[in-house]
Amino acid sequence: MSDTARAEAVVEGDLDTIAGAKPNLAGCYRRETIEKRLNRLFKLLEVHMLSRKLFNGLLALITVASAIPGLVEARDIPVAKSVVLVHGLYADGSSWIDVIPYLQRAGLNVTAVQNPLTSLADDVAATRRVLASQDGPTVLVGHSFAGTIISEAGNDPKVSALVYVAARAPDAGEDFGALAATFPKPPASAGVIKKDGFFWLGEEAFLRDFAGDIEPSRARALYAVQGRGADALPGTRTTTAAWRVKPTWYQVSTEDRTIDPQLERFLAKRMNATTIELKSSHVSLVSHPKEIADLILLAAGREKSQ
Repeated sequence: MSDTARAEAVVEGDLDTIAGAKPNLAGCYRRETIEKRLNRLFKLLEVHMLSRKLFNGLLALITVASAIPGLVEARDIPVAKSVVLVHGLYADGSSWIDVIPYLQRAGLNVTAVQNPLTSLADDVAATRRVLASQDGPTVLVGHSFAGTIISEAGNDPKVSALVYVAARAPDAGEDFGALAATFPKPPASAGVIKKDGFFWLGEEAFLRDFAGDIEPSRARALYAVQGRGADALPGTRTTTAAWRVKPTWYQVSTEDRTIDPQLERFLAKRMNATTIELKSSHVSLVSHPKEIADLILLAAGREKSQ
Protein backbone atom coordinates (compact mmCIF):
# COMPACT_ATOMS: atom_id res chain seq x y z
CA MET A 1 0.00 0.00 0.00
CA SER A 2 1.37 3.44 -0.94
CA ASP A 3 1.97 6.18 1.61
CA THR A 4 -0.95 8.15 0.17
CA ALA A 5 -3.26 5.12 0.40
CA ARG A 6 -2.27 4.57 4.03
CA ALA A 7 -2.88 8.26 4.72
CA GLU A 8 -6.33 8.05 3.15
CA ALA A 9 -7.15 5.01 5.30
CA VAL A 10 -6.23 7.01 8.43
CA VAL A 11 -8.32 9.94 7.23
CA GLU A 12 -11.35 7.73 6.61
CA GLY A 13 -11.14 6.30 10.13
CA ASP A 14 -10.77 9.73 11.72
CA LEU A 15 -13.65 11.16 9.71
CA ASP A 16 -15.85 8.30 10.90
CA THR A 17 -14.90 9.11 14.50
CA ILE A 18 -15.75 12.80 14.12
CA ALA A 19 -18.98 12.14 12.24
CA GLY A 20 -20.09 9.64 14.90
CA ALA A 21 -19.30 11.85 17.87
CA LYS A 22 -22.09 11.72 20.42
CA PRO A 23 -22.64 13.82 23.54
CA ASN A 24 -21.85 12.19 26.86
CA LEU A 25 -24.25 11.93 29.81
CA ALA A 26 -23.65 15.56 30.69
CA GLY A 27 -24.68 16.58 27.16
CA CYS A 28 -21.16 17.59 26.09
CA TYR A 29 -18.87 16.19 23.43
CA ARG A 30 -15.51 14.49 23.91
CA ARG A 31 -13.65 17.56 22.71
CA GLU A 32 -10.15 16.23 23.26
CA THR A 33 -10.73 13.24 20.97
CA ILE A 34 -12.21 15.36 18.20
CA GLU A 35 -9.53 18.05 18.43
CA LYS A 36 -6.71 15.47 18.40
CA ARG A 37 -8.07 13.79 15.28
CA LEU A 38 -8.70 17.08 13.51
CA ASN A 39 -5.11 18.14 14.17
CA ARG A 40 -3.85 14.84 12.73
CA LEU A 41 -6.02 15.32 9.65
CA PHE A 42 -4.55 18.74 9.03
CA LYS A 43 -1.00 17.35 9.26
CA LEU A 44 -1.80 14.58 6.78
CA LEU A 45 -3.38 17.10 4.46
CA GLU A 46 -0.15 19.11 4.44
CA VAL A 47 1.92 16.09 3.35
CA HIS A 48 -0.29 14.01 1.06
CA MET A 49 -2.46 14.69 -1.96
CA LEU A 50 -5.80 13.26 -0.86
CA SER A 51 -8.61 12.30 -3.21
CA ARG A 52 -11.26 14.90 -3.96
CA LYS A 53 -13.86 12.78 -2.14
CA LEU A 54 -11.87 12.66 1.10
CA PHE A 55 -10.81 16.29 0.81
CA ASN A 56 -14.44 17.43 0.46
CA GLY A 57 -15.48 15.14 3.30
CA LEU A 58 -12.77 16.61 5.50
CA LEU A 59 -13.94 20.16 4.82
CA ALA A 60 -17.55 19.23 5.57
CA LEU A 61 -16.68 17.54 8.85
CA ILE A 62 -14.46 20.40 9.98
CA THR A 63 -17.55 22.60 9.55
CA VAL A 64 -19.64 20.17 11.61
CA ALA A 65 -17.00 19.91 14.33
CA SER A 66 -16.71 23.68 14.58
CA ALA A 67 -20.44 23.86 15.32
CA ILE A 68 -20.21 21.51 18.31
CA PRO A 69 -21.06 23.65 21.36
CA GLY A 70 -17.97 24.69 23.28
CA LEU A 71 -15.47 22.83 21.05
CA VAL A 72 -13.44 25.88 20.09
CA GLU A 73 -13.89 27.76 23.36
CA ALA A 74 -12.80 24.77 25.45
CA ARG A 75 -9.18 25.19 24.35
CA ASP A 76 -8.93 28.56 26.07
CA ILE A 77 -10.79 27.87 29.32
CA PRO A 78 -8.44 27.88 32.32
CA VAL A 79 -8.88 25.36 35.12
CA ALA A 80 -10.89 27.20 37.74
CA LYS A 81 -9.94 27.34 41.41
CA SER A 82 -13.24 28.70 42.70
CA VAL A 83 -16.97 28.73 42.10
CA VAL A 84 -19.39 31.50 43.07
CA LEU A 85 -23.05 30.46 43.24
CA VAL A 86 -25.80 33.07 42.93
CA HIS A 87 -29.44 32.40 43.87
CA GLY A 88 -32.48 33.91 42.20
CA LEU A 89 -35.94 35.01 43.27
CA TYR A 90 -38.08 32.98 45.71
CA ALA A 91 -34.88 31.51 47.19
CA ASP A 92 -31.77 32.19 49.23
CA GLY A 93 -28.20 30.86 49.24
CA SER A 94 -29.25 27.62 50.93
CA SER A 95 -30.78 26.43 47.67
CA TRP A 96 -27.25 25.40 46.62
CA ILE A 97 -26.68 23.25 49.70
CA ASP A 98 -26.77 19.91 47.85
CA VAL A 99 -24.57 21.08 44.95
CA ILE A 100 -21.80 22.49 47.12
CA PRO A 101 -20.37 19.20 48.52
CA TYR A 102 -19.75 17.81 45.01
CA LEU A 103 -17.78 20.90 44.09
CA GLN A 104 -15.82 20.95 47.33
CA ARG A 105 -14.86 17.28 46.93
CA ALA A 106 -13.45 18.22 43.52
CA GLY A 107 -11.09 20.65 45.26
CA LEU A 108 -12.90 23.87 44.39
CA ASN A 109 -13.38 26.81 46.73
CA VAL A 110 -17.12 27.48 46.83
CA THR A 111 -19.06 30.54 47.99
CA ALA A 112 -22.82 31.10 47.80
CA VAL A 113 -23.88 34.73 47.54
CA GLN A 114 -26.74 35.97 49.73
CA ASN A 115 -28.56 38.44 47.50
CA PRO A 116 -30.58 41.22 49.16
CA LEU A 117 -33.02 41.23 46.18
CA THR A 118 -33.62 44.92 46.83
CA SER A 119 -32.34 46.09 43.42
CA LEU A 120 -30.24 44.78 40.56
CA ALA A 121 -27.46 47.16 41.59
CA ASP A 122 -27.50 45.78 45.14
CA ASP A 123 -27.48 42.16 43.94
CA VAL A 124 -24.63 42.82 41.49
CA ALA A 125 -22.67 44.61 44.23
CA ALA A 126 -23.10 41.62 46.56
CA THR A 127 -21.86 39.28 43.83
CA ARG A 128 -18.89 41.50 43.01
CA ARG A 129 -17.87 41.62 46.67
CA VAL A 130 -17.70 37.82 46.71
CA LEU A 131 -15.83 37.72 43.39
CA ALA A 132 -13.27 40.17 44.77
CA SER A 133 -12.36 37.70 47.51
CA GLN A 134 -11.68 34.81 45.10
CA ASP A 135 -8.17 33.69 44.27
CA GLY A 136 -7.70 32.85 40.61
CA PRO A 137 -10.07 31.77 37.81
CA THR A 138 -13.65 31.51 39.02
CA VAL A 139 -16.80 29.98 37.53
CA LEU A 140 -19.81 32.24 38.13
CA VAL A 141 -23.13 30.36 38.35
CA GLY A 142 -26.65 31.79 38.41
CA HIS A 143 -30.03 30.15 38.94
CA SER A 144 -33.29 31.67 37.69
CA PHE A 145 -33.25 35.48 38.04
CA ALA A 146 -29.57 35.28 39.00
CA GLY A 147 -28.87 34.81 35.30
CA THR A 148 -29.52 38.54 35.07
CA ILE A 149 -27.05 39.17 37.90
CA ILE A 150 -24.23 37.09 36.43
CA SER A 151 -24.80 38.62 33.00
CA GLU A 152 -24.13 42.03 34.58
CA ALA A 153 -21.33 41.00 36.96
CA GLY A 154 -19.67 38.33 34.79
CA ASN A 155 -17.28 40.66 32.96
CA ASP A 156 -15.05 40.56 36.02
CA PRO A 157 -11.57 39.44 34.90
CA LYS A 158 -11.56 36.66 37.49
CA VAL A 159 -14.59 35.01 35.85
CA SER A 160 -13.41 32.18 33.60
CA ALA A 161 -16.83 30.80 32.67
CA LEU A 162 -20.55 31.36 33.23
CA VAL A 163 -23.15 28.71 34.05
CA TYR A 164 -26.86 29.44 33.75
CA VAL A 165 -29.19 27.06 35.64
CA ALA A 166 -32.75 27.37 34.29
CA ALA A 167 -31.96 31.06 34.24
CA ARG A 168 -32.72 34.36 32.63
CA ALA A 169 -30.01 35.59 30.26
CA PRO A 170 -30.83 39.10 29.04
CA ASP A 171 -28.86 40.94 26.43
CA ALA A 172 -27.50 44.38 27.30
CA GLY A 173 -30.35 46.87 27.62
CA GLU A 174 -32.96 44.27 26.69
CA ASP A 175 -36.54 44.41 27.93
CA PHE A 176 -36.54 40.83 29.20
CA GLY A 177 -40.19 40.96 30.18
CA ALA A 178 -41.15 41.78 26.59
CA LEU A 179 -39.02 38.89 25.34
CA ALA A 180 -40.56 36.48 27.85
CA ALA A 181 -44.05 37.61 26.82
CA THR A 182 -43.46 36.13 23.35
CA PHE A 183 -43.41 32.69 24.99
CA PRO A 184 -46.19 30.90 26.94
CA LYS A 185 -46.87 32.46 30.34
CA PRO A 186 -45.54 30.15 33.07
CA PRO A 187 -48.09 29.01 35.70
CA ALA A 188 -46.01 30.21 38.68
CA SER A 189 -46.62 33.85 37.76
CA ALA A 190 -50.25 33.52 38.88
CA GLY A 191 -49.08 32.76 42.42
CA VAL A 192 -47.08 35.94 43.01
CA ILE A 193 -48.08 37.93 46.10
CA LYS A 194 -47.24 41.64 46.38
CA LYS A 195 -47.23 43.87 49.46
CA ASP A 196 -45.43 47.04 50.59
CA GLY A 197 -43.19 47.23 47.51
CA PHE A 198 -42.03 43.61 47.62
CA PHE A 199 -43.23 40.33 46.15
CA TRP A 200 -42.87 36.60 46.82
CA LEU A 201 -44.45 33.32 45.76
CA GLY A 202 -47.45 31.93 47.61
CA GLU A 203 -47.14 28.51 49.17
CA GLU A 204 -49.44 26.65 46.76
CA ALA A 205 -47.67 28.02 43.69
CA PHE A 206 -44.27 27.44 45.29
CA LEU A 207 -44.99 23.76 45.95
CA ARG A 208 -46.71 23.10 42.62
CA ASP A 209 -45.02 25.41 40.10
CA PHE A 210 -41.60 26.28 41.55
CA ALA A 211 -40.50 23.11 43.36
CA GLY A 212 -42.93 20.55 41.98
CA ASP A 213 -40.51 17.63 41.93
CA ILE A 214 -39.23 18.14 45.48
CA GLU A 215 -40.45 16.09 48.45
CA PRO A 216 -43.20 18.24 50.06
CA SER A 217 -41.57 18.72 53.47
CA ARG A 218 -38.33 19.84 51.81
CA ALA A 219 -40.25 22.12 49.46
CA ARG A 220 -42.02 23.74 52.42
CA ALA A 221 -38.67 24.40 54.09
CA LEU A 222 -37.44 26.08 50.91
CA TYR A 223 -40.66 28.09 50.80
CA ALA A 224 -40.02 29.31 54.35
CA VAL A 225 -36.58 30.74 53.51
CA GLN A 226 -37.42 32.39 50.18
CA GLY A 227 -36.25 35.95 49.80
CA ARG A 228 -38.68 38.75 49.00
CA GLY A 229 -37.87 40.78 45.92
CA ALA A 230 -38.38 44.50 45.36
CA ASP A 231 -41.17 45.21 42.87
CA ALA A 232 -38.83 47.01 40.47
CA LEU A 233 -36.19 44.28 40.47
CA PRO A 234 -37.36 41.99 37.61
CA GLY A 235 -37.85 44.86 35.17
CA THR A 236 -34.42 46.46 35.62
CA ARG A 237 -32.34 46.24 32.45
CA THR A 238 -28.72 45.21 32.38
CA THR A 239 -25.97 47.39 30.92
CA THR A 240 -23.85 44.53 29.60
CA ALA A 241 -24.11 40.85 28.65
CA ALA A 242 -21.09 38.94 29.93
CA TRP A 243 -22.20 35.82 28.04
CA ARG A 244 -21.15 37.56 24.82
CA VAL A 245 -17.50 37.44 25.88
CA LYS A 246 -17.26 34.52 28.33
CA PRO A 247 -17.51 30.75 27.72
CA THR A 248 -21.04 29.80 28.70
CA TRP A 249 -22.97 26.72 29.82
CA TYR A 250 -26.75 26.39 30.22
CA GLN A 251 -29.13 23.89 31.83
CA VAL A 252 -32.73 23.67 30.60
CA SER A 253 -35.44 22.34 32.94
CA THR A 254 -37.94 20.57 30.69
CA GLU A 255 -40.72 20.53 33.35
CA ASP A 256 -40.22 24.16 34.38
CA ARG A 257 -43.39 26.03 35.39
CA THR A 258 -41.58 29.23 36.45
CA ILE A 259 -39.63 30.03 33.25
CA ASP A 260 -40.98 28.51 30.05
CA PRO A 261 -38.65 25.72 28.82
CA GLN A 262 -38.85 27.01 25.24
CA LEU A 263 -37.61 30.40 26.44
CA GLU A 264 -34.73 28.65 28.21
CA ARG A 265 -33.84 26.82 24.98
CA PHE A 266 -33.99 30.10 23.06
CA LEU A 267 -31.63 31.78 25.52
CA ALA A 268 -29.16 28.88 25.46
CA LYS A 269 -29.11 28.87 21.65
CA ARG A 270 -28.71 32.65 21.47
CA MET A 271 -25.67 32.43 23.76
CA ASN A 272 -24.24 29.48 21.81
CA ALA A 273 -23.97 27.84 25.22
CA THR A 274 -22.96 24.25 25.85
CA THR A 275 -26.38 22.97 26.90
CA ILE A 276 -27.89 20.09 28.82
CA GLU A 277 -31.55 19.35 29.51
CA LEU A 278 -32.91 17.77 32.69
CA LYS A 279 -36.42 16.50 33.37
CA SER A 280 -36.78 18.85 36.29
CA SER A 281 -38.84 21.57 37.89
CA HIS A 282 -37.41 25.07 38.12
CA VAL A 283 -35.25 24.07 41.10
CA SER A 284 -32.99 21.62 39.28
CA LEU A 285 -30.18 22.56 41.64
CA VAL A 286 -32.24 20.89 44.41
CA SER A 287 -33.75 17.93 42.54
CA HIS A 288 -30.65 17.15 40.39
CA PRO A 289 -27.66 18.44 42.38
CA LYS A 290 -25.12 15.98 40.95
CA GLU A 291 -25.99 16.80 37.36
CA ILE A 292 -25.78 20.52 38.07
CA ALA A 293 -22.46 20.04 39.86
CA ASP A 294 -21.12 18.06 36.90
CA LEU A 295 -22.06 20.86 34.52
CA ILE A 296 -20.25 23.36 36.74
CA LEU A 297 -17.22 21.07 36.93
CA LEU A 298 -17.07 20.90 33.13
CA ALA A 299 -17.14 24.70 32.99
CA ALA A 300 -14.33 24.68 35.58
CA GLY A 301 -12.18 22.38 33.43
CA ARG A 302 -12.51 19.57 36.00
CA GLU A 303 -13.56 15.92 35.89
CA LYS A 304 -17.15 15.00 36.70
CA SER A 305 -18.00 14.26 40.32
CA GLN A 306 -17.64 10.79 41.79
